[in-house]
Amino acid sequence: MKQRKGIILAGGSATRLYPLTLAISKQIMPVYDKPMIYYPLSVLMEAEIREVLIISTPRDIVTFENLLGDGSQWGMHFEYKIQEKPNGLAEAFLIGEEFIGNSNVTMILGDNMFYGEHLVEILKRANKREDEATIFGYLVKDPTAYGVVEIDQDGHAVSIEEKPEIPKSNYAVPGLYFYTNEVVKIAKAIQPSARGELEITSVNEEYMKRGKLKVEKLGRGITWFDTGTHDALLETASFVQTIEKRQGMQVCCPEEIAYNNGWINKQELLALSEKYIKTEYGMYLKELAENKY
Repeated sequence: MKQRKGIILAGGSATRLYPLTLAISKQIMPVYDKPMIYYPLSVLMEAEIREVLIISTPRDIVTFENLLGDGSQWGMHFEYKIQEKPNGLAEAFLIGEEFIGNSNVTMILGDNMFYGEHLVEILKRANKREDEATIFGYLVKDPTAYGVVEIDQDGHAVSIEEKPEIPKSNYAVPGLYFYTNEVVKIAKAIQPSARGELEITSVNEEYMKRGKLKVEKLGRGITWFDTGTHDALLETASFVQTIEKRQGMQVCCPEEIAYNNGWINKQELLALSEKYIKTEYGMYLKELAENKY
């Protein structure tokens, strides 16, 4: 299987979260017991992606480096790049061209959280799709507030519209994209939109024209949150708290995923647990290493 790398786009000014984000990146904000960026990072890890590029602002990049390090603590490899201005999601592939190299690439937005049954198998299926791009369709009650994808009977996208007045489907497109290596050339060729940005929709439309844009439906049992507003931030934190308190299991825990993937061993997991041993998080890691879960 062709190697795949990951990108987390954690830039932007997050004006919808002011005044919370006046001095700090929203992707550092707490979502219950973990920094927000742990949640999209966990999605890449569940897809068995070990090399990740974190893209952020000149102000915030050092904070992410301090938080995440080089990734070796989880058996991974992290690199960091700066996006000077929010010039559109597709600019990530230009910034990350050297990092991507000859690999396929998955990008996830730093404020998106996915959780649920069968998610891992869906991610792995998208990862194995080497010659087609994959986006996701999440069923929503009111699709007019989202980018909406129309899907044919073979599971390919036939139209994508941004916040349509009359939606052609009820499937919103969340911020997770699996692309072939061609995405770098595609991103270089697209033109900025009316708002001066390189739009991810333009990338998707190009794959769609080529008949190479697959859509995986995220159905019943899978939850998606975009934590870009105060209400959404609170709702996501409440969701995580409910799952963890009721089931006693962590949601989107990088140490646990790394351990389950075989990227770190029992001794390394125990060493990581010591760092947080005064918290429920640290105790969970210790008990995990001792086969109590």
